[in-house]
Amino acid sequence: MARVDASIVRLLDDLAETMYAAPGAGLAAPQIGVGLRVCVVKGDENQHYGLVNPVIVKAEGSQVGYEGCLSIPGWVGEVERYETVVVKGLNRRGKEVRIKASGFTARAFQHEIDHLDGILFTDRLTSLSTLRRVEELEAEEERSVAEAVQA
Repeated sequence: MARVDASIVRLLDDLAETMYAAPGAGLAAPQIGVGLRVCVVKGDENQHYGLVNPVIVKAEGSQVGYEGCLSIPGWVGEVERYETVVVKGLNRRGKEVRIKASGFTARAFQHEIDHLDGILFTDRLTSLSTLRRVEELEAEEERSVAEAVQA
């Protein structure tokens, strides 16, 4: 896909609406059965990005953290990602853009671009033993906080 037309703009809008309703931090076209390299990402401070043909052109550092996915609701797992990425793609006006992102936003871009490449976060788990239900992880965190307060 070399250009952005009205159907792609509608797809970007549909993806964003679905992402916010879920709620999620990103959504890729293949997740809704559309075989195009199109995704949306909600970054830090509620920034919103919609990209066509996104690719990572630069990556640095490393971060490990829990991720979940709208394709596998209720589950999270620990994934290692780059700390900072530069993503290149077309925006909704068809203009080439480069976006430098760090932290959570960089993680979200990597996660959605993985979807475009047919990769799920479960394929990138640091260990299968980190895969758990969201409720289980939340309970563990609550216990840790309670133990820290009692110490």
